[in-house]
Amino acid sequence: MTQAPHTICILGAGFGGLYTALALAQQRWPGPRPQIVLVEPGTQFLFSPLLYELLTGELEPWQIAPSFQALLGETPVTFWQGRVQGVDLPYRQVWLEDGRGITYDQLVLAVGQGTASAGVPGAAEYAYGFRRLEECDRLHQRLLELEAAGRSPVRVAIAGAGPSGVELAGKLADRLGDRGQILLFDRGDRLLKDFPGALQRAAALALAQRRVRVSLQTSICEVRPDAVIVERHGQTHDIPVDLVVWTGGKASHDWVQALPCAKNDQGQVRTRPTLQLLDYPEVFALGDVADIGVSPRERVPDTAQAAYQQAPVAAHNLRSQIQGRSLRAFRFRPLGDMMTVGYQSAVVHSFGLTLTGRLAAVVRQWAYLLRLPTARHRGQVAWSWLSAPLARRQRPGRRRHPSGQRPGPLPPKAAQTRSAPYASSRRDP
Repeated sequence: MTQAPHTICILGAGFGGLYTALALAQQRWPGPRPQIVLVEPGTQFLFSPLLYELLTGELEPWQIAPSFQALLGETPVTFWQGRVQGVDLPYRQVWLEDGRGITYDQLVLAVGQGTASAGVPGAAEYAYGFRRLEECDRLHQRLLELEAAGRSPVRVAIAGAGPSGVELAGKLADRLGDRGQILLFDRGDRLLKDFPGALQRAAALALAQRRVRVSLQTSICEVRPDAVIVERHGQTHDIPVDLVVWTGGKASHDWVQALPCAKNDQGQVRTRPTLQLLDYPEVFALGDVADIGVSPRERVPDTAQAAYQQAPVAAHNLRSQIQGRSLRAFRFRPLGDMMTVGYQSAVVHSFGLTLTGRLAAVVRQWAYLLRLPTARHRGQVAWSWLSAPLARRQRPGRRRHPSGQRPGPLPPKAAQTRSAPYASSRRDP
């Protein structure tokens, strides 16, 4: 009787899950290769740090959202498109919403977290999210409607002054120019509260140059179709808006909250330094879903950079566990922070050095290129970037900046005639 292959099931195909699967696929196995099953609801990977560039036409969807078929086609990884309904940890089973089930020997939880509006009335109905490709597309379509209607100003409220809110504010300010009025709200007393002071100051200056109105110590109490109700210092204000984007707050998936394992107050599953669940050593967790117990004084950030570093450690430990070898403890190595603050403009802070503007944007873009998931895709994207100047010379009517000017406030005429080139019919090369 043939013995069933050892099965490693990976739930979630973001930075943690996909990069773990690719690392496992590249390893050499002295015995039979385990079956690697990757489960994800969508059909495309999303390199989320570059999602903002789609709103300003600096990048095309295929460059940051290649299909899993293209990425995994030449690997031994089996891809299952499906949404998780639940996981039975004691019996090592995963159930999907379509009724399919997977029995695993080892499990990787890399499903991340969703955006949480903290029960704010109207947020779920009227606010736009910005974590997934389809949410970016929906936001882009709404902006096109407002631009086509000749609305001036286009009033946009952004909830959350963390990295996502700050990056989105800068991009929208440059896209809309003088036609835009960008309002950024946060309950805290600082922009980017968990980031270095140099980065905070550089980001604040970039937003001020783009006339983004930042309201700290301000809570959004209610979202309406055409307004937000905010509270500041005990007083409430009714602020008319055309669009609300919610970037603050995270929440675990319902089925993760139902798992019979140790969790922290935010619903993240608690792990050992080796990324194993405290109660189930055959289950590994990484990314936003995990609270990694590296040290009482050291907290692993919930960032793509951290998940990117965790993936090779998870792959190493999965293999070592199968072979009965010692496992490696994860240690986060902060390499710095990078964020966009406008069209072809960014802030990079690394090892005490801070870069801003166009140079920082180039550094950020090429640093992220090196982190794209496969060598083939990296090569295709690099070639498209390198050949873009030649294409522009051959088509002199194409503008480098949506306004035809340097990044910054757009003149009304340029803002009215600009078309945002988000939609692209190009598929994975």
